[in-house]
Amino acid sequence: MTDAQCYSYDHMKKIAEVIISKTKHRPTVLIICGSGLSSLGDVVEDREVVNYKDIPDFPLSTVKGHAGRFVFGKQGGKTVVCMQGRFHPYEGYPLWRCSMPVRLMKLIGVKYLIVTNAAGGVNPNFKTGDIMIIKDHINLLGLAGNNPLNGPNDEKWGPRFPAMNDSYCPKLRKLAKEIALEVGAKNFIREGVYCSLGGPNFETVAEIRMLRIVGGDACGMSTAHEVITAAHCGMKTLGLSLISNECVADYDVTVFANHEEVLETGEKRKKTLQDLVTKLISKMN
Repeated sequence: MTDAQCYSYDHMKKIAEVIISKTKHRPTVLIICGSGLSSLGDVVEDREVVNYKDIPDFPLSTVKGHAGRFVFGKQGGKTVVCMQGRFHPYEGYPLWRCSMPVRLMKLIGVKYLIVTNAAGGVNPNFKTGDIMIIKDHINLLGLAGNNPLNGPNDEKWGPRFPAMNDSYCPKLRKLAKEIALEVGAKNFIREGVYCSLGGPNFETVAEIRMLRIVGGDACGMSTAHEVITAAHCGMKTLGLSLISNECVADYDVTVFANHEEVLETGEKRKKTLQDLVTKLISKMN
């Protein structure tokens, strides 16, 4: 099998059956943890862990801060699965493999996706520690022709040409704004456009200036391919970006982005994000 192909629907069903056999839980909500945000899985109750290495034909996480396991259990009164460790194209995986967990969870019964990431603040008004509700994305990889839906389309998953204008569910975004006020995030909750880039290098000054011009508010190296896949198979999605650093848009600035800062910011906002996500899940219909 080449990287240009994806696993067939029947093959994915077999992988899903293996996962189902390892847990009593049947989740309706999938939470994908971004870098430094694996603590979102710490509040899952009645938990059962399935390690990626125990799932056939499944990729493995290689990035610090990504544990490499599914945590199944209860959160906010609902059955959930928390993905502690995602996959990125810079790790060497084709985009269809990076987003295959979304399809697997769809087969298991998931209807909602809560996708999180650590992101650089492109918007000059954003500060480190802000939480941005994603209202839309600019998929730079997709604009260059690299899309998780490339190749033959199987209608069992979804249509050949899925619409993306409501891929970040307006109702969930509105609910998230309301809950953010309840959990004390009034002063650092934002809403904006996420720009998805390939990485693994951080962005140049010229690239940040370009992203500002085209309407970007935050940028990172994940998320868009997962949301595209979720939209294709009919999931409702909420996206949250934790602004882990302020992007440099001036050649005279000698501050450099680094992954340690990403992990530190995740620790700082751990409790707020846990409360926000838990209350959001409890109010999902």
